[in-house]
Amino acid sequence: MDVKLIMFREDGKRRVFPLPKGETTIGRKTDCDIRIPLIEVSRRHAEVSIDEDGAVLKDLGAANGTYLNNRRITEEDLEPGDQILIGPVIFTVQIDGEPGDDELVEVRTKLSGRRKAGEGPGGVGTSKHVYMSDEETDPIAALEALASSADQTAINPENDE
Repeated sequence: MDVKLIMFREDGKRRVFPLPKGETTIGRKTDCDIRIPLIEVSRRHAEVSIDEDGAVLKDLGAANGTYLNNRRITEEDLEPGDQILIGPVIFTVQIDGEPGDDELVEVRTKLSGRRKAGEGPGGVGTSKHVYMSDEETDPIAALEALASSADQTAINPENDE
């Protein structure tokens, strides 16, 4: 089973996160497979489990909840075309190539005005869990940078399309 999470950035570019079989954790903490360094995202927010029978999304007790197709869930099976909302980030689920690239509905993640993890009312502070440079204006850029850094175990997204 080939499962991908697809995210559309504010600029319309698509980011593809292929998921391996087994568990993939999504959250703000450094040991998560997919890191989203935003204060609306819990340290360990959600988990996607993939096996030969299918894919399952599970909320890990996130304070702001995990949403599937605009409905708060605790655990649900994933279907092609489902939309997952974690904090302000929206992922579309693609399973075995469905929906096809030409059928994907573009739902853009809007991050304007969002505070980054480690950022207080007075500006960016230090955090032992999250590093973001001053020039990174959108936290998804930080997610991508963390995914590609050699010292992280985050899933590497495929190229922008």
